[in-house]
Amino acid sequence: MTEITADAATIRSAAAPSRARPLVLALLALALLALVAAPFLVYPIFLMKILCFALFAAAFNLLLGYTGLLSFGHAAFFGGAAYATAHSVKVWGFTPELGLLAGVLAAAVLGLGIGVLAIRRQGIYFAMVTLALSQMFFFFCLQAPFTGGEDGIQGVPRGLAFGLIDLNDPLAIYFFVLAVFLLGLFAVYRIVHSPFGMVMKSIRENENRAISLGYSVNRYKLAAFVMSAAIAGLAGGAKAIVFQFATLTDVSWQMSGEVILMTLLGGIGTLLGPLVGATLVVALQNTLATSAFPVTVVTGLIFMVCVLTFRRGLVGETLHRWRLRRERAGG
Repeated sequence: MTEITADAATIRSAAAPSRARPLVLALLALALLALVAAPFLVYPIFLMKILCFALFAAAFNLLLGYTGLLSFGHAAFFGGAAYATAHSVKVWGFTPELGLLAGVLAAAVLGLGIGVLAIRRQGIYFAMVTLALSQMFFFFCLQAPFTGGEDGIQGVPRGLAFGLIDLNDPLAIYFFVLAVFLLGLFAVYRIVHSPFGMVMKSIRENENRAISLGYSVNRYKLAAFVMSAAIAGLAGGAKAIVFQFATLTDVSWQMSGEVILMTLLGGIGTLLGPLVGATLVVALQNTLATSAFPVTVVTGLIFMVCVLTFRRGLVGETLHRWRLRRERAGG
């Protein structure tokens, strides 16, 4: 009797993701419709900032939420790609799409270099190594001649995407950035739902068991780290084209802290969580920028409330409660 009960519990647990799929698909459809209609109702630059940071948070979530690796230095990839894109477009005359590719490549190479050193450690030691290497890259960007030092790279031309689309038009560049965001989000989805993604999740759940099964865990960690860095680079390159500059703020440790905050608020290990978290944080920053309230204090208080009431993040807790309700309804 005990075995039958255990088997039934196992079956219900395995069926939970499939039961949650209709809700996830419905949320994705609503989010897509909202993103298409949004520039006709809200200032496009504000929306593009949300999309860039949402993609950045999705890249970070790929590493933390699905592999279990906490990086304190992800701003290096975001900001490094922003510098690479800005320099290649402004100085070398690259088109916007080629500038984005240059930023992604630079972030991937940087991720490979940092990842090789960082994955030799685990837990808090891994996080501190990424923070230290990210700070080293910050001071490199401060001293390097092609980054513009404290002034950064300014006046980056948007140009014509694919030789046809004038990105100086607000709607044109919005839908260009939206396409970049959806491409990056689809890449995250495919990685997570591939055999490689299954191994990533097994490493997150029980690394020793993954090793006992014969997987080269460090190689999978490094691959996940590079993929996360590349997608973060895509977000950083898009941000440089939208705002037409790249500065030291993009590679600072505060930027790494912000992306962690966005991911935790939205919900780690969820597809829509980074978008929700980024929307909340960017909206707060935009709303409180002209007020007398300190942005960091208000954001911190909201983060505390969300952590206490939504332990899995806003999206994660919503999906969890919906699954519980379905299980109770199903008996």
